[in-house]
Amino acid sequence: MHELQREIERLYAMGQDATKDLGSATAFLRFRDSLTAGTIRAAEKANGVWLTNAWVKQGILLGFRIGKLAESGDPRVLSFVDKDTYPTRHFAASEQVRVIPGGSSVRSGAYVASSVVCMPPMFINVGAYVDEGTMVDSHALVGSCAQVGKRVHISAAAQIGGVLEPINASPVIIEDDVLIGGNCGVYEGTQVGARAVLGAGVILTRSTPLFDTVKGEIYRASATGPLRVPEGAVVVPGSRAITKGKAAEWGLSLYTPVIVKYRDQRTDRGVELEDILR
Repeated sequence: MHELQREIERLYAMGQDATKDLGSATAFLRFRDSLTAGTIRAAEKANGVWLTNAWVKQGILLGFRIGKLAESGDPRVLSFVDKDTYPTRHFAASEQVRVIPGGSSVRSGAYVASSVVCMPPMFINVGAYVDEGTMVDSHALVGSCAQVGKRVHISAAAQIGGVLEPINASPVIIEDDVLIGGNCGVYEGTQVGARAVLGAGVILTRSTPLFDTVKGEIYRASATGPLRVPEGAVVVPGSRAITKGKAAEWGLSLYTPVIVKYRDQRTDRGVELEDILR
């Protein structure tokens, strides 16, 4: 894989001249196939820390650079125009991925493990990694390079943000056994620890402080790392009063996510996935 990394880095450094390199298409297809197979990833966990593979993001951007617009789909029913380097993925029954009819789409270059369930309509973008047993519910998005663990439930209308630039920026990380409630938004490299629960409507970004009422802590992103939701935390939407200026006079408050408890047996019963649907 080191040889492929060197080739991708070389082609990316060429800028627009990469379109003139005779080997660029072949190298990119090898790269895209490896992304689709999950043998390379935009981020990986080593010694308990998530590390971004910048060269993988370079390879994804290279695909946009060398790709040409092409038509796809059935013009009599539904047609598309996109870069020919990122066609829609087609699944075989042998892959054991359920894609229920109704307008869902997965781009080539996204890894989708066996036993994943895709409820319509949803979208998984290039560079995303979706592990075994995860459900992506209706109107949900798994953005570019987002890393989603095993047995995650991404509820209806939830948005898992994507990130390609800047190159070194960390993608959104959702670890194993997380429940993401309806209409949640997880953006800008936020990491959600294993077994955490995000209640419906929770929004998490780099600029969002997370208040832990159990441990008496306030979690924030820093110059060296993203916002991270602790393992097992149960997060709900909350608010905090503005104490200065006209906002205080008017009695206004700001949205903030709040940890109200940590996952226990009662929580587990409340969020248990219905295996019969799988």
